[in-house]
Amino acid sequence: MSREYCDYILDQLAPLPGISAKRMFGGFGLFRGGLMFGIIIEDVLYYKTAASNRPDYEAAASEPFRYEAKNKTVTLSYWAVPALALDDEDTLLEWTKAACAAAMVAKSKPKKKPVKTKH
Repeated sequence: MSREYCDYILDQLAPLPGISAKRMFGGFGLFRGGLMFGIIIEDVLYYKTAASNRPDYEAAASEPFRYEAKNKTVTLSYWAVPALALDDEDTLLEWTKAACAAAMVAKSKPKKKPVKTKH
């Protein structure tokens, strides 16, 4: 995992106040206002998606972050930021704002309560 790549991304996002990175998942979590909106794993930047911004990632032929756990593939709602956004600072900032909004939507959804079964 490259701290240099994380620092490069943080430099690109510097025009947006309050963005920070924290080591986690063998990579980095990206935060703004206490919400995680992105992850960097193996020098790939992934952003949080929701119904509002996921079509942009699909149109760019991006892929969600996946990993293996307990013989199962787990797919997260973080999608690889496509080159078209990484190659232009203004576009990257717009995609970042959309990822932050997606993280806010995810936080505002009520948590599902476990279903209790009678024995």
